Parts: sequence; C-alpha cells; structure tokens
Amino acid sequence: MKTQVLVLGGGPGGYSAAFRAADLGQEVILVERYPVLGGVCLNVGCIPSKTLLHAAQIINEAQEISSHGISFSDPKIDLKKLKKTKEKVSKQLNTGLAGLAQQRKVKVIHGTGNFTSATTIAITTDQGVEEIEFAQAIIAVGSQAVKIPSFPNDDPRLMDSTDALELADVPKKLLIIGGGIIGLEMATVYNALGSEISIVEMQNQIITGCDKDLVRPLMQKIKQQYSKVLLSTAVENIEALDEGLKVSFSGENADEIFNKVLVAVGRRPNGHLCAADQAGIKIDERGFIPVNSQQQTNVANIYAIGDVVGNPMLAHKAVHEGKIAAEVIAGHKSQWQALTIPSVAYTDPEVAWMGLTEIEAKAQGIEYDKGAFPWAASGRSLSIGRKEGITKILSEKETGKILGAGMTGTNAGELVAEAVLALEMGACVDDIALTVHAHPTLAETFAFAAEMIEGSITDLMPPKKR
Repeated sequence: MKTQVLVLGGGPGGYSAAFRAADLGQEVILVERYPVLGGVCLNVGCIPSKTLLHAAQIINEAQEISSHGISFSDPKIDLKKLKKTKEKVSKQLNTGLAGLAQQRKVKVIHGTGNFTSATTIAITTDQGVEEIEFAQAIIAVGSQAVKIPSFPNDDPRLMDSTDALELADVPKKLLIIGGGIIGLEMATVYNALGSEISIVEMQNQIITGCDKDLVRPLMQKIKQQYSKVLLSTAVENIEALDEGLKVSFSGENADEIFNKVLVAVGRRPNGHLCAADQAGIKIDERGFIPVNSQQQTNVANIYAIGDVVGNPMLAHKAVHEGKIAAEVIAGHKSQWQALTIPSVAYTDPEVAWMGLTEIEAKAQGIEYDKGAFPWAASGRSLSIGRKEGITKILSEKETGKILGAGMTGTNAGELVAEAVLALEMGACVDDIALTVHAHPTLAETFAFAAEMIEGSITDLMPPKKR
C-alpha cells in the first residue's frame, strides 16, 4: 500500500493533521491503535473527564444553593448510568470523526505502527501485518501515564487516570498522588460522588508552574473539603493489604490505609514506542522527538506533533501543530508562531492562565505591572454565590503591553480566551480597559484588572502609584 501522507496516531493532533492534509489535496492514510478515532483525549482523557466534572458541578451547585434558601435532598447516584452518559458523549464524537474521515476520503487503519525505514511503516492489525510506503509522515503518537516502578502496579486498587474514569466504584477513602491538573480534576469528581479525598504533592504548591495567587482560592477551598492536602511530601512506599493499600509518606506523616490510590504524577511521551529510530529519527532520553518550527524532525520527510514533541502536553497545542505539519507538507509557508498556549484546570473553582507568569517574568528579569481584581467585588460572581475568584493581568511596565493573565473562578476556562486573543494581537492594558464589557458578567473582571493597572478602576479603590 502506498500513500502521499501517513499520519501515525488518531488523537486531536493526528486527525486534525490528516483532515487538513486531505483538504489540501493530499492522499492520506491515518493509523490509530484504538478501534475509534480521538485518541486518549476523546476516549480516556479530556472529554470523558469533562462529562464527569459537569456531573460533579451539578452536585456541588445543588448543595451550595442552600445558602440562597433552596434545598434539595441528597443525590441518588447511578454509577452505571453516569458511565453510560460519559461513553455516549465520546461515542457521538467518535462517530462524527469517522464520518469526517470518510467525507475527506482519509483511509483509516486501526492498528499499531512501527517504522521500518524513512519511507515505510509496518502496521500490526487484527488481520496481520501490513506495510505502507509513504512520501511524508506525521508522528502523533502522544503520551502515557507515568507509572512508579516500586508501586504495586498489578493491583487494581492502584489506578491511573484511565482507570479512574472507568468509575468501577466510589472508594470510601481515595488518595491522589500528584497535585497537578489531572489529579485535582479527578479529586473534584470523586469528592462530589462521595469519596473522602487526600492529596499528596512533592512540590510546595498544587498546579506547579501557575502563580500562587491564582492557585490560592482553589487551595483554600479544597483544604476545607478534603481530608488532607499534603505539600512538599513524597510517597515512600505502597503496600497491598487485604483491607486496602497502606501508604507511607515522607516526613512525620503517619502511614495510612486507603481503599484506592490514584497515581497522577504526569505523562511521558511515546517516542520510543513506534520504532522511530528505524527511520533515523532522533529521540531524546525522555522519549521526546525534537522538531523545528515547521514540526519537521531531523529526517526531512517526517514530522512530529503533540505530546511527543514536548510540553505542554495539551490537545489544543497538538491540533495547532498538526495543521502546521499538514500545511508545510502541502507546500504552504506555515510555521509555529503562536505567542502563548492557554492552560486550564477544570476544578472547582476553575483555574486558567496564559502568557508569562510572575514566576517566569521575575526569572527573566522583566519589569512588569500587575493588576488583580478579586471576584468578591464582582456583582455577577456574588449573585451566583461565589466570591473566591480572582482575575489578574501582567503588563510590560514601560509599554503597558499584556504579558500574561490568569483567572480563578467559575468558567475561568472560557474567560481566558479573551486574554489569549489580547496577547496575540499585541494589546495593551488600556485597550482592554477601553473595551466596553457587558455588565454584570464574569468577563468584565478582565477589564477591571486592566483598570487596576491603569488606575481608572471605580469598582474598587485604585492602587496607589509607586
């Protein structure tokens, strides 16, 4: 079998690359190891987790509305039905992608691919092994959850994120190892469903890399909700007992037995799993495949995108890279030019940020101004019974140009889009402050944060100029 473009991996980056290449007139074969398209994100990641997080949000809101004088009885949770709903959402998107592939005449082969040269790849399917000869290839093989070798990984009570999304049961006591986005989102789900949650994180804050003032509202809330949040703490050992998993922590923390443990300490790239070295492709010691600004590897006709080329491991980054690779293959002058990649934690409250953080600005010696607007002064936030949020903007001291921004609170993941656009368009804080935002909205907190820098804020006392 021969093709112009071979795409290995049918996740968001892979199918976007395949579809874009087909739209630009290329003959495309898309290889996907799962029986459906969508990869980890659609099948065992982003989409199913957001479906469960929506359920958690409804449960939490039903409890919170009691402060408004409206009370509901405790929810009756049907795990089987909840799981079916999650699977239904994924299946609907799977079906849509299959239809789009068919309409674009993209040939989809379900199997595992291993390169045999710089122009050939062997695909192992249920029917056997088939070799494909290609002119150009795009590697989109993604990543997988990190496993700790010393842990009892063969015990079903020790879960990764895929296991957690299966909703086998709601453990009475659940320990989550890792205070990053995946661990905290799963904590949000299982806490709403009734688990007693403990979190342990080796670093000195949750969501490492995000500014502490953005993380603080979330930290304050989960410390009230969860049994324990242990920072600067490591798990030294996990012992499988009949009554549960006995976990030993570093420091003075006592050993504790949990019904289940979720390991969410990050993901590692799958660069070594597709025999890329047989094609002459360089792979670093961590499994990442280095690429240039056009997603090209050291082998001129082979490109790589998504998790396998580096952090951040985010679906929207992979999609953008996939389109670039497809366009370059089709002869277009395309390259990576995005100035920022937004990050979102779909926790309760949500945390979203983009551009430079204060940590990064200080490390780079950049002089900046900061404007922060507390949602306790937002009429819209107070009207929905939430006051813990915050919106902040960092701007270049001399020019006022926006360097970064973030927000914590209800729908922060939706609000960050305006900040991304502002940075991409080279906006200054006065551009945002002079843009009329609807009132009362959560979106106007972005303008208020800009006004805090400008000194034109009227909803709070303006900060004194230094």
